[in-house]
Amino acid sequence: MDIPLEKKRFTTQKILMIAGGIALAALIVFVILSTTGTSKLNVQKERLSIATVKQDVFQENIPVNGVVMPITTIYLDVLEGGRVEEKFVEDGAVMKKGEPILRLSNTDLELSLVNQETQVYNLLTQMQISQNAARQNTIVKLNQYTDVENSLIEAKRVYELNKKLYNKDAIARQDLIKSENDYNYQKERMQLAEQILAQDSIAVKQEKNQVSSSYSRTQNALELMRRKVADLVVRAPVDGQLTSLDAEIGQSKNKGERLGQIDVLSGYKVRVDIDEHYISRIYTGQKGSFDFDGKSYTLVIKKVFTQVTNGRFQVDMEFESDVPEGIRRGQTLQIRVALSQEKQALLIPKGGFFQETGGNWIFKVSEDGNTAYKADISLGSQNTEYYEVLSGLEPGDRVITSSYDNYDEVQELVLQD
Repeated sequence: MDIPLEKKRFTTQKILMIAGGIALAALIVFVILSTTGTSKLNVQKERLSIATVKQDVFQENIPVNGVVMPITTIYLDVLEGGRVEEKFVEDGAVMKKGEPILRLSNTDLELSLVNQETQVYNLLTQMQISQNAARQNTIVKLNQYTDVENSLIEAKRVYELNKKLYNKDAIARQDLIKSENDYNYQKERMQLAEQILAQDSIAVKQEKNQVSSSYSRTQNALELMRRKVADLVVRAPVDGQLTSLDAEIGQSKNKGERLGQIDVLSGYKVRVDIDEHYISRIYTGQKGSFDFDGKSYTLVIKKVFTQVTNGRFQVDMEFESDVPEGIRRGQTLQIRVALSQEKQALLIPKGGFFQETGGNWIFKVSEDGNTAYKADISLGSQNTEYYEVLSGLEPGDRVITSSYDNYDEVQELVLQD
């Protein structure tokens, strides 16, 4: 008789399938829990920077570096080429206007001056000779005029006397007509003498003006040549400090070559480099500020150089009021250039969190201060100290602003003392 075998309820295959299902379900639960924000990390509070969100005055600005420069720089160029014969001062000397810096020699220029002086002397001699001749000629014409005038007076006297005598039948008509003709002749001579004297006067004036004009031009040319020779002594054009002097004894300098510069010490300006990204937002009149020796000072943009070099452009800024005591040429200043007007805004301090989050989220501390959880936020403008919060936070909220290295997969921080 056959004995019936009892069928097993759990075979090895079923057990393996059940175990696999349980493992799969555990994995799914783990993934779900991981993606739904239940991952936590214990963090010491002392390792974190916790800041309070506040409502305050905000102004967008950018940090830039500026170099202190003299308010005005006068460049020294060679006006007349030559050889450096003598240096009166060295680089860095403080100069007064007109003080000599160095002396050049130029034999060709000095010879031209001698020739020009000789030309002026010869012209002056010719002028004197011409003037003497003109005076002698005028004297001769005046003497001739005097003779003609005297002859006219005599002819008139004789004619008038003969008229009286003829009326008394004392002389013949022939004598009267002769005296009348002689009188008319002398009147014509007198008119001619007057014309000659007037023309002589005009000619003398014209010649005098021509000679004077020629002499004046020659004299101006001489003065110009003298100034050119005088320019061989290079002098300080203004009060200031001599810098970048490039000249040595015996060195030849060509006309127009740069010798150095004079820095006017009456004030300073700041030459600032700015990233080309902001070129459309920078204009004259904009202000910037910096701290120096515990005080804040304001600068104003006076000139914008639109040429971009290596991704940057430059502006010149001047002090709005007082210049800090102790500031020096070549000193570097860290300046905050304002890009907007002041306004009320919700602010959080700048920190390392931005590098990881891009300003899209932040760890917000709970009210009890024991945990911090991710909160979505939106940031706007920024300055050197703060970010402008557009949404996601309220005044009084506390947030973690320090670096979020290794926190990107963490949903909640457990803050421990």
